[in-house]
Amino acid sequence: QLQLVESGGGLVQPGGSLRLSCANSGFNLDYYAIGWFRQAPGKEPEGVGCIVNSNGGGTSNYADSVKGRFTISRDKNTVYLQMNSLKPEDTAVYYCAVRVSNRQCVLNRLEYNYWGQGTQVTVSS
Repeated sequence: QLQLVESGGGLVQPGGSLRLSCANSGFNLDYYAIGWFRQAPGKEPEGVGCIVNSNGGGTSNYADSVKGRFTISRDKNTVYLQMNSLKPEDTAVYYCAVRVSNRQCVLNRLEYNYWGQGTQVTVSS
């Protein structure tokens, strides 16, 4: 059973940084695309970024709203979301997800099959 557990959320001031982790046990995530998504209160879920192994390295894709500020990386069976220069509009519950049906890195949440429980990120002074 593929289970994902996010951690690392919390309260941070604008301009600050957080690193979220998405841990998995029992599955080798090397073969799958991993995505990060978020949902703010009263808003639709939003794709933040994704990563997939390719050609010995990793291919990643980011939403325009986070490009240059957020970075996804992976180490064995843990995927990280490094968030810098955080803004109040980044406040949301963040989720990681695994896409098993296809190795392409996409930001469409409907393409992802397994989800973690989410971790709250609050950016406020």
